[in-house]
Amino acid sequence: MRNFTSYLRVLLIVFIVFCAAEYFIDSGSKPAFIEYPQVAIFLVLFTLLLVAVEIVVASMNSLTKALLSEEQLKEAEENSWYKNLLKKLTKTKPIEEEGEIILDHNYDGIKELDNSLPPWWLYGFYASILFAAIYLIKYEVLNGDSQKVEYEKEVAAAKIAIEEYKKTAVDLVDAKTVVALTEDGDIKKGAEIFKINCVACHRADGGGAIGPNLTDDYWILGGGIKNIFHTITEGGRSGKGMIAWKQSLKPSEIQLVASYILTLHGTNPTDPKEPEGDIWKEAEVTE
Repeated sequence: MRNFTSYLRVLLIVFIVFCAAEYFIDSGSKPAFIEYPQVAIFLVLFTLLLVAVEIVVASMNSLTKALLSEEQLKEAEENSWYKNLLKKLTKTKPIEEEGEIILDHNYDGIKELDNSLPPWWLYGFYASILFAAIYLIKYEVLNGDSQKVEYEKEVAAAKIAIEEYKKTAVDLVDAKTVVALTEDGDIKKGAEIFKINCVACHRADGGGAIGPNLTDDYWILGGGIKNIFHTITEGGRSGKGMIAWKQSLKPSEIQLVASYILTLHGTNPTDPKEPEGDIWKEAEVTE
């Protein structure tokens, strides 16, 4: 690796591989090479391999130049693949052959060459004409959707997809989508959460202590699964109510404990606390 081109080539290839790794490997908020050390090891080994290849190629080129004559080197350089590709893309005439395309025009000694249009430019021009024709037919003749309509359709489809995803993503449940769980396993899990976090204020039987009685028909902020979920999540009355548990419990855990609290209704706790709030009749989230 004795020239700038070799260094640039190695850096470019490593950068492309690095970007591909970051794009295709799901590493969360951290870079892939930090989250997965094996990625960093791979990048280091890959870089060393590229350096080794460049050194071998450079050595072979030096050996070739030492063995070939100047005429052979010149012929090999003229027949190199990139020069042939450049000729095909530009369709230029060598300086020695420019006399064949000189026009008769002469402006104060300045002569004009009749060069052909570069194929890459010419084909690009044809492609733009084809694109314009297709665009015109689709949007002006067939009344295709405009960018605004396409955007609105994609947003609507995304909202539907989000709602479908929420139905199966338990920790995305909220006060509007929550439903009461009735399976024995779920109720037992809710009871465990209640035992750890709620008995200090509501007692183990739900009869109420500092917090209100959870077994009667009276609710301060509304009963039912949605109201209970909302109250546990956001907390009770400002300044004197229950804290907001959304910082400590996941939405799925709040759903479990709210479902368990519903099972306490109508039970007979020992020495229940006096009713607080109003008789709840309709399930609605109280803001």
